[in-house]
Amino acid sequence: MDIKTASALRRLRLVSVPEAVSFLLLLVCSVLKRTTEFNAVPVMGAIHGLLFVLYVLFWADAWNRTKWSLGTAVFYFAMSVLPTGGFFADKRLKREAEDAVIAGRARKEGVVGA
Repeated sequence: MDIKTASALRRLRLVSVPEAVSFLLLLVCSVLKRTTEFNAVPVMGAIHGLLFVLYVLFWADAWNRTKWSLGTAVFYFAMSVLPTGGFFADKRLKREAEDAVIAGRARKEGVVGA
């Protein structure tokens, strides 16, 4: 894996968890808006919107650089629209990055089958 591909995956990982947290907080704020006088929806909506846009941009970059299959790309996009999806995306991206590093080292050392 080259450095640009690793960086693309790292950026996607860095934004996936905050995007998921902001989505959950937005849901809580929506409930509070309807049950109390507290209204933080405009602020949380803006924060979540920014993080969602960043996630989609980083997702597109990662898809372009990693050459994911359509199914993998759809999975990672679907994780952006599910309230806790970012946590699952982060876990899977971490495993994918680690596997790529191991495969890259094996290729570099000339191990057969890598």
